[in-house]
Amino acid sequence: MKNAEYGLTENLIFKEAVAFLKKKKTLTADEYKLLDEESRAKAFTVSGYTSMEVLQTFLNELSDACEQGKTKKDFMDNMNDFLLRNGYTGLNPFKADVIFRTNMQTAYNAGHYKSMTDPTTMKLRPYWKYTTAGDGQVRETHAMMEGRIYRADDPIWDIWYPPNGFRCRCSVVSMTKAQVERSGVEVSKSAPYDIDFSTGEIKYRFPDKGFSNNPAKSAWKPDLSGFDPALKKEFKQRENKDIEK
Repeated sequence: MKNAEYGLTENLIFKEAVAFLKKKKTLTADEYKLLDEESRAKAFTVSGYTSMEVLQTFLNELSDACEQGKTKKDFMDNMNDFLLRNGYTGLNPFKADVIFRTNMQTAYNAGHYKSMTDPTTMKLRPYWKYTTAGDGQVRETHAMMEGRIYRADDPIWDIWYPPNGFRCRCSVVSMTKAQVERSGVEVSKSAPYDIDFSTGEIKYRFPDKGFSNNPAKSAWKPDLSGFDPALKKEFKQRENKDIEK
């Protein structure tokens, strides 16, 4: 079945999403923190748990949910049954939502990315548009990306490809040149930014801490040569601060 907006095969996105989750390796939170961003995209952890058996059960349940179309409630019920039987405190609805939504969104967007970067698709639909949930719960920085259109090969997607934070609901849709022209939206060539009118300084905006990367790519490091010099400098400064913390 084809999705009319994406122009992509949903079944392919689904299969790639399942494969993305199944390839992940479980690590404790402390081990996870020692990894670089590229390695984190291939790892899985849940804060508060150190047992490999528990972490693997979390990952298995998420993979099953993605593959079998299970709901967040199914995931929470199955995990709580396992946790309580093994002497752990069960998940509360908020934590279950954070774990389920973040991982499902990451997996789906990874599958979507692989489909959109297929050479034939890239040729037919060479532009991507960022979309948010469009409600009052969208984070300010994410809202600044709403409706922005960039070329599919723009390095901005190495930083701003969703999810861009825990429980992020943003997505990206591919577009043909004709669709872009009909939309009347100018193709962007810069990241979103604010201007300090007292100094005239441009302040670029980034995703939430720990999400300035594209987990769908085998190597996430952006090609900084394609960035505006000011954005390149600010990104490096931000990256260094995150490493120090």
